[in-house]
Amino acid sequence: MTARRAFYVNRYGQPAFAQRLSDAGITLHGITPQTGAAAVAEVLATAHVYQVTSGMHEVPHEYLVGPALLARTPQLLVVSTIGAGYDTVDLEACTQRGVVVVNQSGGANAQAVVEHTLGMMLALGKRIVEADRVMRREAGVDRSLFVGRNLHGRTLGLVGFGNVGRSLAALCSQAFGMRVLASSFHADADAMAQAGATAATLDVVMSRSDYVVVCCALSARTRGLVGAAEFARMQPHAYFITTARAGIHDEAALCAALQEGRIAGAGVDVWDEEPPPLSHALLQRDDVVATPHIAGATHESRADAAESAARQILQALAGQRPAQLRNPAVWPLYLQRLQQAFPSLAPGATQLTEEQKTT
Repeated sequence: MTARRAFYVNRYGQPAFAQRLSDAGITLHGITPQTGAAAVAEVLATAHVYQVTSGMHEVPHEYLVGPALLARTPQLLVVSTIGAGYDTVDLEACTQRGVVVVNQSGGANAQAVVEHTLGMMLALGKRIVEADRVMRREAGVDRSLFVGRNLHGRTLGLVGFGNVGRSLAALCSQAFGMRVLASSFHADADAMAQAGATAATLDVVMSRSDYVVVCCALSARTRGLVGAAEFARMQPHAYFITTARAGIHDEAALCAALQEGRIAGAGVDVWDEEPPPLSHALLQRDDVVATPHIAGATHESRADAAESAARQILQALAGQRPAQLRNPAVWPLYLQRLQQAFPSLAPGATQLTEEQKTT
């Protein structure tokens, strides 16, 4: 079989990823700031797989997956993101070129994000971070100033209902007796009900929830979804939490809502600029729990993501449809390109089924 090559820019994830590819006979090349132009050109011209970071601020602009990079990678067949996010990839451009895109959502990091989100909910409602900061600055703290609220019996509002939203709904409804409202462009009411949630409009989620959690993917449809009008609908005692992607909520509008006392606090893991500057308005506030985009980053989730990425790449290169295919419309064209690139694949390995023909 023709040699198979993969590349990454600056980092690829956990060592297990590289080992899995090596065991399968795939050569992995790294591009770093020290890599010369000629070497970069050769890697791009011959690569079949690109393992790309999920963070927009972690990869140079010229290595974001779009028409310009695709023009420099004529043999590229598979793009795999390190994590669940895939806004570093132009899905439409990849589909037109016959390039499969996979991410590591679901089991790879959903549990980590769920636990981080729950931690933010508890920290905000119990005012743990506020109290901790004041105790480190002032003597004789009046504890009556930091009376919090129980999660039990409160209302959780979910903006999005994928793997994270579904797990949060089940956990919070069962463990804390919370009422769960969910707004989603994709999930139906029956799926929500099975997880303990009730389908609602975005307006209802924002206006009736004690905790509003953004857990949808960033897309053209969700960019700017939560802005000044949505924050204005929240209750004064409510908290806003996002562990999704920057760009879904309006950062300036969130700052204004907090400054004007329209909401009680916020938990923010994703930022327009990552990491945010120390002078950022949200970092000056004790009622904001801030983390540097680490909700999905645990030892366990990164190990799972490395395994998931390697598995899906190997499946795709074998003509088997991967579980987290983000652009399913590409599949027929992809199989044609795969057969052209590797004619020695086992006979029938890339034959289209009737189901695939109609996808």
